[in-house]
Formats: sequence, C-alpha cells, structure tokens
Amino acid sequence: MMDWTDRHCRVLHRTLSARALLYTEMLTTGAILHGDRERLLAYDQVEHPVALQLGGSDPADLVAAARIGEAEGYDEINLNVGCPSDRVQSGRFGACLMREPDLVAECMAAMGAAVKVPVTVKCRIGVDDQEPAESLYRLVDLCADAGVGSFVVHARKAWLKGLSPKENRDVPPLDYPLVHRLKRERPNLTIVINGGIATLDETEAQLEHVDGVMLGRAAYHEPAILGQVDRRVFGQGEDIDAFQAVELYRPYVMGQLARGVHLAAMTRHMLGLFHGLPGARSWRRILTVEGVKAGAGIEVVDAALAAVSGAQNERRLRRLEAGEAA
Repeated sequence: MMDWTDRHCRVLHRTLSARALLYTEMLTTGAILHGDRERLLAYDQVEHPVALQLGGSDPADLVAAARIGEAEGYDEINLNVGCPSDRVQSGRFGACLMREPDLVAECMAAMGAAVKVPVTVKCRIGVDDQEPAESLYRLVDLCADAGVGSFVVHARKAWLKGLSPKENRDVPPLDYPLVHRLKRERPNLTIVINGGIATLDETEAQLEHVDGVMLGRAAYHEPAILGQVDRRVFGQGEDIDAFQAVELYRPYVMGQLARGVHLAAMTRHMLGLFHGLPGARSWRRILTVEGVKAGAGIEVVDAALAAVSGAQNERRLRRLEAGEAA
C-alpha cells in the first residue's frame, strides 16, 4: 500500500468506519530518521486508532523510529515483514526478513522494550522455497517469545525471485487453512488474516477462524465497503454510504485546500467510492480530468457528485416508467 494509504486516504476511510484500525503506508526507518519527518508522519486526529508501519532491520534504527512514532501519538507500531518490492529487498527489509526470523525477533524485542504502545508484525507465510508451515511458525514463535502478541499474516508466499511485486499480490496461492491452524494452535496470540479478501461476506467468514481481517486493495479500490464495517463487524453504528462519506470528507478537503494542498492529492483516493453504481464513470472522469488542473477546488467534487446524483435519479425514473408500463 506504499503511496496509497497516506494521511488523506486515511481520513477518507475514517469517515466510513469509526472503529477499523487504520495503517500508514510502510515508512522506512531511514526516511523517518533522516527525511521530512513532519510530512511523513503527519496525520489528522480523526484517524485514531492508527498504526505506524515501519520498514527496517536495524534494531537501533527501529527503536529510534518507534519512539518517534509513539511521541507523535500513533496507537501501534507495526513492522512490515511482508512487502516484496525490489526496493525492499535491496534495503534488507520487508518480505526478505522472513529468512531472518531471529533478527526480526531481536528487532521486535528492542522496540517492545522502548515503547509503551503495542508492537506488532505483518508477515507472509514464507518466501521462495521456504516451507510455510515451518517459516511462519518459526517467525511467529520467536517474535512471541520476544513479547509480540499480535500478527497480521498475508496468507501467501512471496516469490522474491521470478515474480514482480504486482504478481506477488496475486500469483502465489492463498493458504487460509494454515493461518486458521496457526490461530488454533496459538490461541493466546491475536491473529489477523490478510490477502485476497474482497467482501464483507468473506470477512465475516474469516472471523469464524481468526481474530481480525486486514483489507488492503479491496478497501482502497472500493472504499464504500468500509461503510458497513462498524455495523456488520463491530455490531455498532449505522452504515455510511458513498454520498455521506463525501459530505463528511468535504470539510477536510476544504481545510487542506486552504493550506495549499492540491485537490488531486485528496480526490485520487475517492475514485472508487461509487464503484458499480450509476454515474461512477462520470465521477471518476470529472475528478481525474478536472481535479488535476491548477487551482482546482471543491467545486470539482461538487460537479462530480452532481453527475452521480443525476445518473442515479435518471435510473430511478427509468425504473418507475418501466413499472408503470408493465
């Protein structure tokens, strides 16, 4: 989710669900320690609960980054041991660390001793020629011994040789039963499953076996799915539809525009809001074409919303006419 789940995206997602735990995009320790910290770690208070996801493998650097994250107010520090990108491999972090479970456990123990907020792990079930039943359990057990109580498991291998990062999200087969077994055999641990889960029906089915579900691409490309999460998963609150989400997001957009943020930086995360509904194509077109222009303002969002409303009203009218004709 690098370059996707930035602070603007997370505020949009928070308008749809008050309860879901949000994660930052993975930020490397080098970027946090030596980069534009204010830009990288900035977030809106409405985002809570929100976890800071780190990429790195040096215990001292991870401790320093975790302390910064805690001081900034993040609710959780998560170490990414699952991202398969080339950049990650060359930097010795992400999925390649599945081969170094002792180092991961050392990093987790160091961070756990340095901060009071929970430290968690996001991992794959293995990489390349590893046997998942061995690699996953070894990583989890070593980290649990180091004090980690919560794991997000992407239920497929990462092939670091031969597959692109995009292919690694789809090609390796999913092994949900292995993650379910991990939860049965390690009942004291919090196990969250990730990978290939696209609907709330699938989410509810997974929750019969594990403690939680992480939605990544599904929640990004069709964010309206999050509007039912509070009611269906947490048993609290009412559904939020795409129209309500736009209205709730509107004050944030206007506030950021006043600070000089380009409209497209925010509207790019809204493109999938009306996925599958009448007017969705016009919504995307207006936001994409008009939103990138210099000086684009809230009127672009209003025009896109009007196009969706018009399309939906037209569809309702056609249905009424068809009913009368029948």
